[in-house]
Amino acid sequence: MHLYVTSVFDRQKQNETARNRRGQAGSKLRALAAVMLALAAGTPSGFAQQPGVAAPDRSASDLPAAPTPAQTEPLNLRPAQRDFSKPAGRLLGDPINLYRPTTIAKAKFDNSVRLTDLVKNGKIYLSLSDALALALENNFDIDIARYNLDIADTDLLRAKAGSMLRGVNATVLTNTLGGNSQTLSASGAPGGASSGAAAGSSGLVTSTDGIGPAPAALDPTLTGNIQLERATMASTSPFSGGNTNTNTYDFTYNQGFVTGSQLTVALNQSRVTTSNGFSSYSPLDTANLTAKLTQHLLQGAGIWVNKRFVYEGVIDRRITDSTFRQQILYTVNQVENIYWVLVSAYEDVQAKQRALEQSTKLESDDRKQLEIGTVAQLQVVSDQSAVATDKQALINSQNNLSYQQLIIKQAIARNLNDPALVAAPVIPTDRVSLDELPEEKQPVEDLVQQAFKNRPELEQAALAIKKDEITLRGARNNLLPSLDAYAFYSGTGLAGTQNPNAICESATGGFTLCPANSYPPVGYGTALDRMLNNTFPDKGAGFNLTIPLRNRTAQADQARSLIEYRQAELHLEQLYTQIHMQVVNAQIALANDRELVKAALAARDFQQQSLDAEEKKLHLGASTTANVLQQERNLASAENNLIAAQAGYAQARAALYQMLASTLQHYGINLNDAASGDVKTAPLVPGLTPAKNGSEPSAAPLASQ
Repeated sequence: MHLYVTSVFDRQKQNETARNRRGQAGSKLRALAAVMLALAAGTPSGFAQQPGVAAPDRSASDLPAAPTPAQTEPLNLRPAQRDFSKPAGRLLGDPINLYRPTTIAKAKFDNSVRLTDLVKNGKIYLSLSDALALALENNFDIDIARYNLDIADTDLLRAKAGSMLRGVNATVLTNTLGGNSQTLSASGAPGGASSGAAAGSSGLVTSTDGIGPAPAALDPTLTGNIQLERATMASTSPFSGGNTNTNTYDFTYNQGFVTGSQLTVALNQSRVTTSNGFSSYSPLDTANLTAKLTQHLLQGAGIWVNKRFVYEGVIDRRITDSTFRQQILYTVNQVENIYWVLVSAYEDVQAKQRALEQSTKLESDDRKQLEIGTVAQLQVVSDQSAVATDKQALINSQNNLSYQQLIIKQAIARNLNDPALVAAPVIPTDRVSLDELPEEKQPVEDLVQQAFKNRPELEQAALAIKKDEITLRGARNNLLPSLDAYAFYSGTGLAGTQNPNAICESATGGFTLCPANSYPPVGYGTALDRMLNNTFPDKGAGFNLTIPLRNRTAQADQARSLIEYRQAELHLEQLYTQIHMQVVNAQIALANDRELVKAALAARDFQQQSLDAEEKKLHLGASTTANVLQQERNLASAENNLIAAQAGYAQARAALYQMLASTLQHYGINLNDAASGDVKTAPLVPGLTPAKNGSEPSAAPLASQ
């Protein structure tokens, strides 16, 4: 399936007249119609995925060129070897597995080998690429989301049998701590019929999903009943009483068809042995075969209405695939943000250590000068206060670094119970470069169109509207009266041998035991032949008609489903607006943060030079310790601003990729690897530079060293 959507934003037309705005509104509706037509063309008639369709000819239209959304590929991501949309066995060839319970491999709670390989000398040297690869392998949010892929397949298997969908959780999980990542809700959560006043995400009501006539049960059923009865009855007349042995063998086959037909075939057999003389045959074998075919003519009639859950199940699987891609985008961005926060905490500790070293050295120098009487006692006390302040700042920074190291560990590891892993400090080895991204130079409308093409939320919303369309058709069919045509045929055959106690009328007018061969024996094969050869037929045809005279329930459900459909249309347009604003904001934020880093870098260099100059003046006796301390504070503040600016810029770059939904392409993340949890090729993040060589700060506070 391919979706075709059109941008509803055109900055060059923002100041046009109301007439043009109405024309744009009409364009939106035509674009939405194009989406629906494309979806309808891509809806599978069976269970296999259909190839994409070409974009409609828009040469005569005033609509802008419609981007072709990047579908979640490859289709039908599978974390497991088994395809749960198919039965475990076959009725012919492997019937035993149809009745055996399915086993699911236990969840993994051990960390991947990649994390162990990164530990060197009791430390974890972590690049951003390794952090993202570890998150794809170990992150709990991604692990949980993987199961939704198979859950969606189990729903599709139910739908193929004619059962209603149970529903799939199609929301992005946000249980990992830390980071700042954004996501939109497309309200495309697939599921079966809801009950009660239930509201979906973003305020959308989805309670009529799945409404309509119940589909025919497409899995045939075979029912058997075998009963052995031995009865001794009291005699109340010459025609009753005696011992009766009855064996009953009843078998029934039921089969529904996608046309709305129902076939029932029943074979009822009995064998009765009695001591009652008024029964001519003992034992008496009776065989009866009845076949009845019922066809819905109005409500529940047709292939489409009986396969609509299959169509919805296929859409649900596509929505689940898209949501999994959205989960990867969200978690990758979140882990990247966590990484840059860790880098900031790491560099902040280094800056605080430098500040403490400077204030400690200054305090030591002033103490020596106090001993020779060139500095007042009050100056040394002031220096000691500055040292104490810097120590406290360092302790706070170290505590924050310890916490940020734990935050990134819980994002990239499954098991934090290993003492060696908990104790190992994380050393981030990457820093962000100021290389300008190509996206920063592109016109914002081009980026908006790219986001419209790539964002999974739009894919999910359009697929959800297609599901609502299916619901609408089911609701309309449910308005019809129930009219069923049926035909049946029944044949009966009898077999048995003469009852030795059979009573016949005697020549003298009384009753006596029947002579031998008074009732010729009939073989069971003859009985079966008579059952099938129309010897004793019972056949007929008829109609069943049920008319709800006021039909209020069906009317309410149909109106409600149409209202929900209109809500979904509005929500789709709202998503366009939200995504447009996100992209514009992300590009502006990236440009601002780049300039902020440049300004912070210049300010840091200026403060460093000012401190160097002040220290030289102090050595020449042209300055005071107070002035040097002030310059040290200015430098520390400038370094803090630079660290914050660099982290903000790095996060803004990641946010722009997320807003464009292009993170996977830019980083080379394979979605199949993410679905399996086995990352064969680590992501390659552009725009990074190695950290400068230097002392590695300790995350432990001074009190514990």
